[in-house]
Amino acid sequence: MIALRDVSTANPAPGCATAPVLRERGQREVFCGLTGIIWLHRKIQDAFFLVVGSRTCAHLIQSAAGVMIFAEPRFATAIIGERDLAGLADANEELDRVVGQLLSRRPEIKLLFLVGSCPSEVIKLDLSRAAARLSRTYAPQVRVLNYSGSGIETTFTQGEDACLAALVPELPPLAADAPRSLLVVGALADVVEDQLQRAFDELGVGPVRFFPPRRAADLPAVGPGTRMLLAQPFLADTARALEERGARRLPAPFPLGAEGTAAWLGAAATEWGIGAERLAAVTFPRSERACRGLARYRSELAGKRVFLFPDSQLEIPIARFLARELGMVLTEVGTPYLHREHLAQELALLPNDVVLSEGQDVERQLDRCRAANPDLVVCGLGLANPLEAEGYTTKWSIELVFTPIQGFEQAADLAELFARPLVRRARLVA
Repeated sequence: MIALRDVSTANPAPGCATAPVLRERGQREVFCGLTGIIWLHRKIQDAFFLVVGSRTCAHLIQSAAGVMIFAEPRFATAIIGERDLAGLADANEELDRVVGQLLSRRPEIKLLFLVGSCPSEVIKLDLSRAAARLSRTYAPQVRVLNYSGSGIETTFTQGEDACLAALVPELPPLAADAPRSLLVVGALADVVEDQLQRAFDELGVGPVRFFPPRRAADLPAVGPGTRMLLAQPFLADTARALEERGARRLPAPFPLGAEGTAAWLGAAATEWGIGAERLAAVTFPRSERACRGLARYRSELAGKRVFLFPDSQLEIPIARFLARELGMVLTEVGTPYLHREHLAQELALLPNDVVLSEGQDVERQLDRCRAANPDLVVCGLGLANPLEAEGYTTKWSIELVFTPIQGFEQAADLAELFARPLVRRARLVA
């Protein structure tokens, strides 16, 4: 069991918070930010995501979503064709025409995102100006915003960061004398959101709002009285934009596993002046149930060696969960970008001897992975199949974003994601 005293964030142990980081700059293996549309369009139920890109962009989104032929999802691609690339057609006129057709067909849409891609950026299509023009045309029924999902310099989870950062200027202001409120930042599955809301209600923390909201009209107000808890570690631009609006971030680990969730809730309880007894009464029964669910997977995973390639920016919180709650041995923890301020509490909980890397030089990292010979490799799809062919057991890191993994109730589900590839490998060998 994990005692509540072990998850306090008041005076975290040094851990590897000051450990050196291997910084690599070379060829990378990542998805682009367009992938974020897959979970964002599920979350904001009256929003539509229109990618302005190529047929390759359309194929990527369709493949990532696994959209069935009879489904009518709330995303699409406005294809940049040869006439657009050659300058024979006015791309803005074409875009206006496509948006007009879309909104006439889908009158329930209240928020439209124009999502930039590599092709739209190459031809210098100004989607911010297009969004402002279309907002004037369709206001007040539809708000039109834009953000970049280009994968030229970003990893795939930064698509959510760019989307939410584009929404921040639209948040209504919170009066300077308004009572304190809590804003949970980051797209969460509805079931997870409901579970966390119940925990906050029992603690007496509130009012609590979630960003992004489920409906475009329910944008939370933000101002000097706003305290925010990040639910995802890849929201650097969003957090910065909210801080510029007056919000203050509460330092905490991320709500992954029993330990992380208890400490995450504890950060809010501390800010609201809630005593240790009340916090224990709310979190301990939930933590105990989570630990019972984790016990069967700990017996399967304890002592197994794991190597994490940089892909989603979830790697450091995941590594903390694997090491402390499941007893796995971390051979290397790679992340696309290390935000030391946002991850300070996570770094303090990692083993002192962990190898951290930021960025990627994929060939050099593959060499280190082969030398370490881990039992499990967490990586993107582009590396998983080649490594499987070499005999390594792999876990797709993108599944960690598509699956509800936050909170006490999902701790065992998160552990199962790592046990499943090893069970599959054992069965194949047998």
